[in-house]
Amino acid sequence: MHIFYTPNITNDFYTLSQEESKHCVKVLRLKIGEKVQLINGKGKLFVTEITDNNPKKCVVKVIETIEKESRKNYKIHIAVTPVKNINRFETFLEKVTEIGVDKIIPFVSSFSERKIIKSERLEKVIISAIKQSKSLFKPVFSDLKKFEDIIQINFTGEKYIAHCYNSNTKKHIKEVYKKGKDVLILIGPEGDFSKEEVQQAVSKGFKEVKLSDARLRTETAGIVAAGIIDFMNV
Repeated sequence: MHIFYTPNITNDFYTLSQEESKHCVKVLRLKIGEKVQLINGKGKLFVTEITDNNPKKCVVKVIETIEKESRKNYKIHIAVTPVKNINRFETFLEKVTEIGVDKIIPFVSSFSERKIIKSERLEKVIISAIKQSKSLFKPVFSDLKKFEDIIQINFTGEKYIAHCYNSNTKKHIKEVYKKGKDVLILIGPEGDFSKEEVQQAVSKGFKEVKLSDARLRTETAGIVAAGIIDFMNV
């Protein structure tokens, strides 16, 4: 059954956006009486039936609602620097969305190569990923921030900064993370964080961690971090 993202559905009848209507009617060629699923990204799935297959204003009627109260009992927040190759960053967004992260915070640090992003385009990548993975929850995608703002975030869970420098206090993330804890993980640019940034983060309560014995690309590191936390909570 085809899935559409409808964040503002409030009653038993819903009109798809012009873009979604065109895809439903012109591309998928769905007819009146056929069923489609809607997800609002907040834990609800609606089984609906097409009542008007207008290619600009396709109307559906809700015939069943399925609600999931919460995604899980812990939250994964990934703060990451967008990479120069935007296609690779989009792959990161797609994969961590499929894994089930709760919030993605792009930020700029000292060695960042990309300092501008098109949030609307990246939101579409995330929406496509939740539809593909049939997730009922859409991760929050934050506005682009500065590193200084990131380390000031009021976060009550575990806070980690992943970097490639040698450090006596740095441990593998699986050695320090405890199952069920909320977690915020900082992933730096391909040139890594500056040593000063690492020190600043540590002074704000972030623990130094590594994700692998190999040197990972930024987008790979983000995916690995999310995957490890997800696996440890199985």
